Amino acid sequence: LAYMYELLCWAAGSRLPVVMCIATRALGAPWSVWTDHQDAFSVRDVGFMQQFVESNQEAYDTVLMSYRVAEDPRVYLPAFVSYDGYILSHTMMSVQIEDDDKVKEFLPPLKHHLHLTDFDNVRSVNPVTPPDLTKRPEGNTPGYYEFRYAMQKAHEYSIDIVEEVAQDFAEKFGRAYGNGIYKPYQADDAEVLIFAVASVASESRGVVDTLRNEGLKVGLISLKLYRPFPIEHLRKAFSTAKLVVVFDRDVGYGVEGILCAELKTALYAADNRPKIRGFVVGLGGRDITADQLIGGVKLAIQEQESRDVEKNTHVEFIGVHLEELGFKKEDF
Repeated sequence: LAYMYELLCWAAGSRLPVVMCIATRALGAPWSVWTDHQDAFSVRDVGFMQQFVESNQEAYDTVLMSYRVAEDPRVYLPAFVSYDGYILSHTMMSVQIEDDDKVKEFLPPLKHHLHLTDFDNVRSVNPVTPPDLTKRPEGNTPGYYEFRYAMQKAHEYSIDIVEEVAQDFAEKFGRAYGNGIYKPYQADDAEVLIFAVASVASESRGVVDTLRNEGLKVGLISLKLYRPFPIEHLRKAFSTAKLVVVFDRDVGYGVEGILCAELKTALYAADNRPKIRGFVVGLGGRDITADQLIGGVKLAIQEQESRDVEKNTHVEFIGVHLEELGFKKEDF
């Protein structure tokens, strides 16, 4: 994925409705072939839409939905479908493969703005584009700025279209993934909400059940649509929570977990903003256990009760084995 970074920008800037699957993998160095979400988050700003999935069935279904959204004339943007490397990419699961005719009915024929095989209507694609408008007798042409503005607007429009397509998919195929934007689990009355994607969200469902059995009102918001970031939907989802615990399988070096930082930005201006506590987990494929996630939630609750939940400016890594290496956390 990292090798093709620049061409991802070109695909998005050309408004090509391609769908690309990412089997997420840790980035070197050191070399790793195991999963985390660093590579998928690293391409968040190239212009692709991006969705995270939790199962191979959801991956298959999301590919179909992503083509429908990407090829919509109101969008014309490429899309990533991100799923955990090894955890899903090398795991056998039962998947319902739909009949071709049924899929074709769900996916209308593509009517794209680029027809590069029409040799009677030759055109230049993506020439050097000046910063400002170019005035011509036959009409003005956009500058670079206008092209980027149009991409941003397409991303904004696509959120409603993602939701529309998810609803239509559920009606036609009988499978639904929340509202297509996020997947709530025991979230209606939750005072504490876990926020995560993909494999971390899957592990968190059992954590919610365990903590509920202990009398804690904990729920889960599993984010499906990551780009565009669905700010209004998330403000509504977290409007009644007192505390959000974010588990990132990535890190924005020098800041904190990427998902946590984005959620803080999204909820900053919300009327009923909950406290937000972030943790980094499972980098480089390290196992994430239910006990680790439970410990993170309970620590965040303790900090909330002592009003220290947002005072810690250091990134908290769960599952780092410093003691076995002869170090202590305070050594760093």
